[in-house]
Amino acid sequence: MLRLLPITALILAGALTVARADVYRWIDEHGEPHYSDEWVPGSVIIKTIKPHPSTFTSTARAASSNNRVSTDLNDQANAKAVQQDVAKTRDVQCKAAKDRYTKSVQSRRVFKVNKDGEREVLSDEAADAYREQARKDVQDLCGSVPAFTPDQPIPEPQPIPEPKVNPAEATSR
Repeated sequence: MLRLLPITALILAGALTVARADVYRWIDEHGEPHYSDEWVPGSVIIKTIKPHPSTFTSTARAASSNNRVSTDLNDQANAKAVQQDVAKTRDVQCKAAKDRYTKSVQSRRVFKVNKDGEREVLSDEAADAYREQARKDVQDLCGSVPAFTPDQPIPEPQPIPEPKVNPAEATSR
């Protein structure tokens, strides 16, 4: 029984140190945030547990209580930040899916870029499958698909206004 107590204490201490890890956040090339307990180049630490030295038992209990409260507040702040990141990423993906769907429905021909960088016209069946997949993506990401009325005229593209440049500032000296 005397040997079992130190072994149990070691196992519990090991489990607690594994559960208290730093959390890193980074954004990939698609703009999606990722979280990990391992550092990745370009990542930022968003949660850390720093050990606090304790000198007296009463001070240790007070520090433990304060540490627990601050840890809870940090966990809540981190959860809120994660939810905001997820919502922002979902909004960006929803907008991109809507744009892709709208363009595929409004265009007569759907093009695909091959590995040489050249555009290839999709067959009618492949174009219909592409449009259906775009519609499903919008449904999954946004919850609803924008209404399409074929009788409605396609809006003309608006020209991009030229930037106003002061000729005196644009010339080299």
